[in-house]
Amino acid sequence: MMRHSVVLDYKRCRGCTSCIKSCPTEAIRVRGRKATILPDRCIDCGNCIRVCPHRAIKSVGDKLDEQLSRFSYCVALPEPALYAQFHNLDDVNIVLSGLMEIGFQKVYETAKAAELISDFIRQGITAGQSADTPQISSSCPTVLRLIRMRFPKLLPHVENAILPMELAAVLARREAAADTGLPPEEIGVFAIVPCSSKVTAARVPEGLDRPVLDGAFAIRDVYLRLLSPMKHLERVEPLSTAGILGLGWAACGGESAARLSQRCVAVDGITNVIRMLEEIEDGRLPEADFLELSACTQGCVGGCFTVENPYAARMRLKGLMKGLPVSRNRFLLLGEDRDIVKRNKELQYVPAFVLDHNREQAMAKQLKIQQLEEHLPGLHCGSCGAPSCHAFAEDVVLGRASEDDCIFKVRERMLQEIAGGSATADDYLPAPFRRQQPPKA
Repeated sequence: MMRHSVVLDYKRCRGCTSCIKSCPTEAIRVRGRKATILPDRCIDCGNCIRVCPHRAIKSVGDKLDEQLSRFSYCVALPEPALYAQFHNLDDVNIVLSGLMEIGFQKVYETAKAAELISDFIRQGITAGQSADTPQISSSCPTVLRLIRMRFPKLLPHVENAILPMELAAVLARREAAADTGLPPEEIGVFAIVPCSSKVTAARVPEGLDRPVLDGAFAIRDVYLRLLSPMKHLERVEPLSTAGILGLGWAACGGESAARLSQRCVAVDGITNVIRMLEEIEDGRLPEADFLELSACTQGCVGGCFTVENPYAARMRLKGLMKGLPVSRNRFLLLGEDRDIVKRNKELQYVPAFVLDHNREQAMAKQLKIQQLEEHLPGLHCGSCGAPSCHAFAEDVVLGRASEDDCIFKVRERMLQEIAGGSATADDYLPAPFRRQQPPKA
């Protein structure tokens, strides 16, 4: 089972049902006045984290000091969204030098790996390599899980490239091993990421047969650790190795811009992403060559691990790009080394919505769900703890809920039994609210 980074704090949860409607895969239920997450349906999008009024849902990254102490030599892989969190920052090197002050021995920018991937893709386009169009970006782990779960017909459209942080991890470990002479297992490589989805991807990669990262730290945690060291730097080292195209990947539209020539569509926000995927599945977007899909608003700068407003962060990112070269990196590897950018594990359909692996049993359950749903009010009120009447009917058939969990079904039965004289309204109320007192023995 996948180890998710989105978790519930049951002590904080009050069973308010705010979260169940925001989940794009209907992975949350409220039972016994507490929310629960169905792990096989969770895609770590972080939507529930944003809407929970009691902060009962959170995403957990790795602990910085605990992880760094495990290795002789540690490499930081900062995502470009990190740079956009700081007010009045005019030089990326200040952030990179600050990372060297808090326990890292080397910094390798994820933005550099993004430029390498972009150049690799452009070389393939120039060479006329054919692929199913429109191609779908593979840079957002949440979108990859969503496609694997809800849109398996679109899997051939997903670009055959690993995440920038994964490419950065492979190259950074190689460089560190060459520089230090240490064996690779003594080198810790850690991404500094903007969202819960990338924490999960660091632990369980979508397109690789094994993890290439040793952990992932939340931008908000590293941001707090950097504030003091950045103010007291004695010398700012020229560590930056990325240009405009690499930094641009942090915001929606940046990856599309790095392709330079293709007809591209950039979409942000999980609801908009789902709508777009539905249109592609229906064949209603034939003129686009490439789709950049970001689950978070404004792209990675809007991740749930960030500190700043995503719109302000995007503005700061544009400021940091001024004066930089368009790109500082070319993908020059030859032969088998070129495959380092490609996935070595095929993306597979995840049957999270399959009712039963036996087709006959699944059809029988589907029929029961349809019959029960016809007798439900169709209000999708969420009082039953499920996000919709269909989800509730599914829960009942699969044994996750009782039909009496629907307040309207209980009301209907109550009125019938009261009219027949076999019960009173008090029989359907909790004991403290009953008007009639039970007869004394």
